[in-house]
This record gives sequence, C-alpha cells and structure tokens, in this order.
Amino acid sequence: MVLSLDLRRYRNIVVLTGAGISVASGVRPFRGPNGVWNEWDIERCATRTALEQSPQLVWQAFGPLRSQLQTTQPNAAHRALARFEQSLGKHQRFTLITQNIDGLHQLAGSRNLVEFHGSLRQSRCSDEQCDQPSFVDQRAHTQTLPLCPTCGKPLRPDIVLFEEAIPVWAETQAKRSLRECDFFLAVGTSGTVFPAAAFARTAQMLGARTMLVNLEPHAADDSAFEEQQIGRAEELLPTLLGVA
Repeated sequence: MVLSLDLRRYRNIVVLTGAGISVASGVRPFRGPNGVWNEWDIERCATRTALEQSPQLVWQAFGPLRSQLQTTQPNAAHRALARFEQSLGKHQRFTLITQNIDGLHQLAGSRNLVEFHGSLRQSRCSDEQCDQPSFVDQRAHTQTLPLCPTCGKPLRPDIVLFEEAIPVWAETQAKRSLRECDFFLAVGTSGTVFPAAAFARTAQMLGARTMLVNLEPHAADDSAFEEQQIGRAEELLPTLLGVA
C-alpha cells in the first residue's frame, strides 16, 4: 500500500525526472531494450559533429520525434508534480529538473522547471553568436533545412546533443537548488547517467532525505537513495504527493 508523504516540513524540494515518467504518455525512452538509440547511428545524426557537417540528418532523426510529440499529452505523474508544486506553502521552494526533451512537464503546468537537456518542441539558431532567441516550433523539417530568420544559418532543435555541454544556466540552477535541498525525489530514472547521476549523491551528502520512484530498483550497494518506491510513476506519484 502506498502512503502519502508528509512533505510540509521540507523547505527546499528538488525533483529529478527521467524517461520513465513519460513512458505512459507513449514517449519511448532513448536507452534500454526498446530505446530509440538502438535504431539510430548516434554519431551520424545526434552529435555536435553531425550538426556541423550534415544538419539535415539531425532533423531527419529528430523531426519525426517532434511530430509525434504534437499529439502526446502529460500523464498522471506529470500532472501530479504540477499540482504538488501549486499546493506548496509560501515558505517552501520547489525545483523540477528533467532530463527529458519532450516538454510534457511544461504542458502539465510545472513552473519552476529546468529542462536540463533542452526541449524538442523548440528550435534555435545553430550559430551560438546569433541573437535569435529560441522559439516554439511544431514543424518537423525533415524535407527542407530550416534557416534562421535573423542570420540565415541553419536552425537546430533546442536540445543538447552528444559532444555538447549542458547549458551553463541549467547547470547553475540545478546546482543551486541541490545546495539548499532537504528533500530529493528522483522519478523514472536509473540514476546512472551523468551529470544527473551525481544529483542524488550530492543531495544525500548535504543532508537531504532522498527517495527514488522507478520501475526498477537502484541496485548499487552504496545507493544514494534512502527510500525506494518501485512501480509506475503515474500510479504512485499522485498518492505519494498527496494530490490524488
């Protein structure tokens, strides 16, 4: 039986989400037995080098995924986190860090959100010096290479590719929230992919209570998670967070 957590005494709550939270919405994970990476040549279409040499190949890979997202909706786990954030008292702070690029937390209504790897629902200029801001873009761009309306250089999905660093603002915001965190919850993530893998350990070392909600347990002998709830996030979170 899943019991509701009493989180009223915590002042700085940080939640980290991974691919597992979006499976119930029909979003395939990138890793694992049914992962997208099993079907792609990563070096050919999902790296910084690929973007520089053949940007159209990047769009041919990510464009169809963007098209699929147009009909994808947040599930009960996304909505539970948004409702929980809205229910917190004025003395409490909440930060949601997601490794996902599907944009479902934003659709669900989450506000203090750090999209650590960007959002596939947005495009930006491939030229880092261009001042064209990132913008919402529903087009797949699989047939014709899109160009920046400001400088004419190729547009790109506003996501972090392999060989690229996490944006400084995202890493800074994540680290700041972890320094002050007293309750850390990871949802739908194995906790093994860096740099996000270090988040639970950092929170634990700084004295936070740590919990994992995932289909599979974190098997490491020195797990940074003091508590684990094993099951589907969309079934567990509404009750755990007291927003069922």
